[in-house]
Amino acid sequence: MAKQRTVYSCTECGGQTLKWQGQCPHCQAWNTLVETIAEKTATRFSPVSTDDRVQNLSAIEAREEPRYPTGIEELDRVLGGGMVHGGVVLLGGDPGIGKSTLLLQALAAMSAQHAVLYVSGEESAQQVALRAKRLMLDVHAVDLYAEIQLEKIQSVLNQRNPQIAVIDSIQTVYSDALQSAPGSVAQVRECAAQLTRLAKSSGICIILVGHVTKEGALAGPRVLEHMVDTVLYFEGDMHSSFRMIRAFKNRFGAVNELGVFSMSEKGLREVKNPSALFLSHHDTQVPGSCIMVTQEGTRPLLVEIQALVDEARSSNPRRLCVGLEQNRLAMLLAVLHRHAGIPCYDQDVFVNAVGGVKIAEPGADLAILLAIVSSLKNKPLADKTVVIGEVGLAGEIRPVQRGQERLKEAAKLGFRQAIIPIANKPKQPVAGMNIVAVARIRDAVAHMY
Repeated sequence: MAKQRTVYSCTECGGQTLKWQGQCPHCQAWNTLVETIAEKTATRFSPVSTDDRVQNLSAIEAREEPRYPTGIEELDRVLGGGMVHGGVVLLGGDPGIGKSTLLLQALAAMSAQHAVLYVSGEESAQQVALRAKRLMLDVHAVDLYAEIQLEKIQSVLNQRNPQIAVIDSIQTVYSDALQSAPGSVAQVRECAAQLTRLAKSSGICIILVGHVTKEGALAGPRVLEHMVDTVLYFEGDMHSSFRMIRAFKNRFGAVNELGVFSMSEKGLREVKNPSALFLSHHDTQVPGSCIMVTQEGTRPLLVEIQALVDEARSSNPRRLCVGLEQNRLAMLLAVLHRHAGIPCYDQDVFVNAVGGVKIAEPGADLAILLAIVSSLKNKPLADKTVVIGEVGLAGEIRPVQRGQERLKEAAKLGFRQAIIPIANKPKQPVAGMNIVAVARIRDAVAHMY
């Protein structure tokens, strides 16, 4: 029997090479080449359109594709209003985070008005039925197909022609045209490409469930994220009941949108006011606590930033961030020393974003510094105060995006004072809120007390 020829495929770009190398010769990524079976080349794709003529862009009629609301407002927010006709969504998350539960709830809600199909490759039909019974869902109009062979799945999709189909999960699906095992780079790339082509040609909305690696990235080749229209990540702490869905790519809506859910015995429930999750309820104001307003897509969220400053017991003081960028903290401490005259070189500094939320925007800079100063001086900030602003290396307070919307959200939750950059000062006063506009970090520290 002839020995099977193997090649090395890159998990980032999908490129292939005949021998292993530390660096991919195509995308220059390191340690991304994995051994796979060399597949025979064959024409397996059919064109999406039968019209091969070249058209002028201005002559093409642009129209909005119809959307299918999922019945779950938080999921619709992340998707940009609902599922798009012929769109392909990739949903990734840690094992047990609630991906299958959320999609089963969405299909049960959508089945009242649309034809839906749930393709289960990880669980048997009985297991899915038990979950639906436990969640007390009305699944009389939900069709289920337990299969992992791509060709059979394509045949059922063409035969039944549902409007929405869920593939759970793409790593379990395999094609007979390839010899490699399910979950390999070649199989994931091939199956995703075939299903994407089917969605575009037939107009079926397809949701692909994807596994994640221990680093938190989607398993399989990185080209998988380029094929689909929308990439969603299901995030959350396994020790907490709260779950968050974040959009990292969306061809039909805004990116970085955030949907918040709470896991209960009857499935995932929407959280209408997520700001309440990220705020601690203290009886009195405590030192080291500062409330900021961050922007997640089009939604403003109030988050509590906590800081603890303590005398260092070693020659190398510790700098630790949870939910915030580590390197930015060292930069902010240098700015605080240089432009506000407050040294922390002999102090351990710990900063935490309450509730497990991750803040990547620089608009949290001013809140972090004021929380540090509050902990260092052991004096709390004024009650019902919110802080927003980016801090520059010259000590200036730079403006943030959507400042007006952030202030309105804070005022709606009962906050009476806001420390903001002078460039974000609203032209019209915000009802019930005292606006303090500052230009430099020393002005903000001086106004704290």
